[in-house]
Amino acid sequence: MNCLIIEDEAPAARRLEKMIREIDPELQILGVLDSVESALRWFDSHTAPDLLLLDVQLSDGISFEILQHKKITSSIIFTTAYDEYALQAFKENSIDYLLKPIVQEELSKAIAKFKQHQGPNAAQLDKLLENLQPRTYKNRFLLKKGESLIPIQVEDIAFFHAQAKHVVLVAHSKEQFMVDETLDALEQQLNPNNFFRANRSYLVSAKSVKELRPSFNGKMKLFLEPKAPDDEVMVSRDKAPELRQWLSR
Repeated sequence: MNCLIIEDEAPAARRLEKMIREIDPELQILGVLDSVESALRWFDSHTAPDLLLLDVQLSDGISFEILQHKKITSSIIFTTAYDEYALQAFKENSIDYLLKPIVQEELSKAIAKFKQHQGPNAAQLDKLLENLQPRTYKNRFLLKKGESLIPIQVEDIAFFHAQAKHVVLVAHSKEQFMVDETLDALEQQLNPNNFFRANRSYLVSAKSVKELRPSFNGKMKLFLEPKAPDDEVMVSRDKAPELRQWLSR
């Protein structure tokens, strides 16, 4: 049996290779590719591997483009960092995925499942591609200030903060606006590459992050500019790895 890794982050690719060799030394790794373009070229001149480990977000696009251009018969294990939209699509179509940072035990389970011939079939992949058409995100908000309505561009937003029954938008200019939506609703409208749900009270933009510091029990303290009402924003132990991954992209 053999596999092909498509992963644009070199440290993650090396870690995957190491874990695969430890889990199953007989599973031959055919190569490591880092982009949609290199993958399309590879499939032009190679037979499809038995197993494909496929990162969702690559340096030059979304890996689903590969599946749209090539008829791939391989079993596929998707890997992804934090795209809740993609995760929901995987769940709805009964397709396995591994959430980064990948844990060896989870990878071992996925490979064991692959060996039992339980990978997604063509119909499942077609349905997945149908559900994962490019998603559009909000570019601006029209918010009330006094008697006026003010357009606020998304790139001008520092963070959203839930206060009691209200949500406040804080701009990089330190201006504040009331928003008549929940943080959950706002999170779905904004590009996850640019905004991160730090906790139940904060949805922050990458541009607003000034500093992060380790805290107790694996938690992280997030410091924003402009300064958050709570001075520091606490990120849970479970979300801390996701936060670091988000900030390093």
